[in-house]
Amino acid sequence: MNDLPARLLVVTDRKLVPRPVIETVRAAINGGATWIWLRDRDLQAKEREDLAAQLIAMMAGRACLTIGGDVEFALRIGARGVHLPAGSDTLAARALLGPRVLIGVSAHGRRDIDNAKAAGADYVTLSPIFPSASKPGYGPALGVAGLSSAAACGLPILALGGVTALNAKACLEAGAAGIAVMGGVCAAPDPHSAARAICEAIAPAG
Repeated sequence: MNDLPARLLVVTDRKLVPRPVIETVRAAINGGATWIWLRDRDLQAKEREDLAAQLIAMMAGRACLTIGGDVEFALRIGARGVHLPAGSDTLAARALLGPRVLIGVSAHGRRDIDNAKAAGADYVTLSPIFPSASKPGYGPALGVAGLSSAAACGLPILALGGVTALNAKACLEAGAAGIAVMGGVCAAPDPHSAARAICEAIAPAG
């Protein structure tokens, strides 16, 4: 199993604000984020590939890039990882990507987590932990109690959904290996300050 590259995973969504994704990501990295998930799967293929290339060049030596949902694309551009929807063929992804590429899976309950673990995923995002304006409609919030129960599975879990600098530490205390944030950074008026506040909230003691 590959180690997670950071405790904070910033998830892109260009629809949250009228600001170029690369500007948001640059600001988040300057604020301390070192792991970015390029989600935005509805972009045209060429546009998405160009954006990924820009991000990789800008992030070189500073952060790593995970690609959402497209295993072949992640392999082609040399991304550090890929993040798959729940129910995806994780075994096939591993066979194509090899042992060193980070594979994450979206989970919304224990069954998703167990399936991802059995298939060899490196981690899951579990959502929604708290009510989320960015991604409504995924069922009731699990809360820190639900997160704590899920963390007992032994697979690293990133808490996703409504996570902020104010509740991020509680997620770690409940057993999360880290947190994933979309709107809390990408929709923030100042992504730099938002990322910094979260990084400070989850920094290891000492």
